[in-house]
Amino acid sequence: MLFLPMGIIRIEKRKRKRKRRTKMKKRIFWFSTIVLLIVSLMFNSVAFACGGGKGKGGPPEGKGPGGPVVSTEWLANNIKKGNLVIIDIRSEEEYQAGHIEGSINIPYIVPFSAWLTMEDDLLLEMPEKEDLFDFMSAAGLKKGSHVVIVTSLPTPENPYAIGNANRAANTLIYAGVEKVSILDGGFDKWAAEGRFVTTEVPDVRPSKYKSKVKDEMIVSMEYVEKKLGKVILLDARDYEVYTGEVIEPYAPVPGHIPTAKSLPAPEIWNEDWSYKSVNELKAIVENVIGRNKQNKEIIVYCGVGGYANCVAFVLTEMLGYKNVKIYDGSAQEWSKYNEMVVGE
Repeated sequence: MLFLPMGIIRIEKRKRKRKRRTKMKKRIFWFSTIVLLIVSLMFNSVAFACGGGKGKGGPPEGKGPGGPVVSTEWLANNIKKGNLVIIDIRSEEEYQAGHIEGSINIPYIVPFSAWLTMEDDLLLEMPEKEDLFDFMSAAGLKKGSHVVIVTSLPTPENPYAIGNANRAANTLIYAGVEKVSILDGGFDKWAAEGRFVTTEVPDVRPSKYKSKVKDEMIVSMEYVEKKLGKVILLDARDYEVYTGEVIEPYAPVPGHIPTAKSLPAPEIWNEDWSYKSVNELKAIVENVIGRNKQNKEIIVYCGVGGYANCVAFVLTEMLGYKNVKIYDGSAQEWSKYNEMVVGE
């Protein structure tokens, strides 16, 4: 059995033609010897024991053992489980300085990385499924894997670091991974507690990942236009941006999409950037959209799609809402072609 030393995956984009618009296609860059291994590697598929995943249609475990948000204690106690894959989305430099044992580094880099692409000048768009499957295969992922996403806490240089984990998690869910969690408090909390940190890069056994992507998770501007007034539309940006008092560079036109309600993504976290409890999150959401809306269609957007993924992850994975969609183009696209409403 050959093993592929991975640790860090580097991505760059190349253009690829489509009927309607040009897409940027990612390529995974390896050391030359590793490229040869990928081309020639023959290996047997390895069955992993799948532990504790939520069943189809079952309620999410919320912020609890093995649920969508896991504690540092839970990860420490389960770090040796055969189906567990820890993905560190921090920068290469941060990862090399020290990381959780066994974690592999797939940095979340804007505008191009394994997690996202740029299309028609729109940031944070979902990559094509072939590109997703390529990096997931290199990471050794299987549909039965339990992936834990590790990020860092926000800094002035990277203010959206905590939210990047939600986007990464939703990307894996979109690509068919059935069990995805986020480490509460990120690497910062793990290190602050004095838990074991290493600089050793793990060996990774590649897989041949294939699945059916969940296209229903992502909707277009045209879809939103047709659904206005018929669905719950949530704006996940800061309230001051929603009202038009503050203008972000991503959407130069102030205000929000007509009929949208404000549910700022930062409200899902405590002051220390840990996730609020399920009961607290439930109250926050119901205060905005009302009670008993679990089956109602909900579309979430923000500036470029980052905060939208945070709210969508909480709604679906932690609170059990069944019909949540993400408008990936968000305000950056909508403001180019449609009106925005200033005020509440």
